[in-house]
Amino acid sequence: MAENSGQQWLSPEMAPLPKPPGHVSGLFGIDRGLFLLPSRIAVDVTRRQAIGFISHAHMDHAAHHALALCTETTARLVRHRLGNVTTKVMPWGEPIEVAGHVLKALPAGHIFGSAMLYTEHQRGSVLYTGDFRLEESATAEPAELCQADYLIMECTFGHPRYRLPARATVVEMLIEKVTQAISRGATPVISAYVLGKSQEVTKILTSAGIPVLQDPAVYEISQIYQEAGCDLGDFRLYSGRPVPGCAVIVPPRSVTAGGLPGALHVERFHVTGWAMDPRRQRTAPNDHWIPLSDHADFDQLLSAVEQLSPKAVFCTHGPKSFVEELRGRGHDARWLE
Repeated sequence: MAENSGQQWLSPEMAPLPKPPGHVSGLFGIDRGLFLLPSRIAVDVTRRQAIGFISHAHMDHAAHHALALCTETTARLVRHRLGNVTTKVMPWGEPIEVAGHVLKALPAGHIFGSAMLYTEHQRGSVLYTGDFRLEESATAEPAELCQADYLIMECTFGHPRYRLPARATVVEMLIEKVTQAISRGATPVISAYVLGKSQEVTKILTSAGIPVLQDPAVYEISQIYQEAGCDLGDFRLYSGRPVPGCAVIVPPRSVTAGGLPGALHVERFHVTGWAMDPRRQRTAPNDHWIPLSDHADFDQLLSAVEQLSPKAVFCTHGPKSFVEELRGRGHDARWLE
């Protein structure tokens, strides 16, 4: 390994960086991604590695590793998106040993099958959250935090503006506005991520008696949900023509200002935590913005740290100001980069 590779090793003692080339100590290291030490098991690294843990099947967390460690549902979704990936399934909460590490997958509450990673080492224990959510989900397994010495936490919504309304309030808002659109003779067209958000919105609407038509890309993923045991209710493939009384779910940017092909009267919905940002709403002021997120909001992030009270918190993604927020609350917080 070249000395100028840009690699940094983070030990529990947070020793000065960098260490000599090839030196393996501590619990985890950064080399254009997160790696467990000393084995170099990759954690949500997006380029091929010998062994890689994949927390969930969004493509900013996955790669075609020689051996992918993940939950059964994530394995199905990864194979759908990346092809024939060799996987080692991690049953919920059951320790497995890989390359000298004892690893455990815990539900992350982000999307169906998403997992946190817990590992123990003689130097201490680590909990890596990946994308997570503490609130209830219509489709994801409820999150299970686990006490650890060191917490590596995804902090996408680590700004106070992302204090989301209570989930029940947001779900009621979605159902009410979709129902009203249908009563006006419009086709509610909901823009949502192909994997995760589309399926959750489908389950919310069908549970309220609103049938759903899905874009082909969304429909393919939903079939995998069904096969894996997550029933989404009354949904069908969108054939290019709307059906009265049905909502249509499409990927982001599939609906233009001209509407949806095949539909004459459309009301557009954006279902995302970013709806809390007025700048996003100004991009389409006549659309409906529903702040339903599959990420922990600002208060949930703080709650996770308070519940676990680790020796140190390493934050990834989101605003770096969240590190200062945690330090101001008495936590040893670091930005992981």
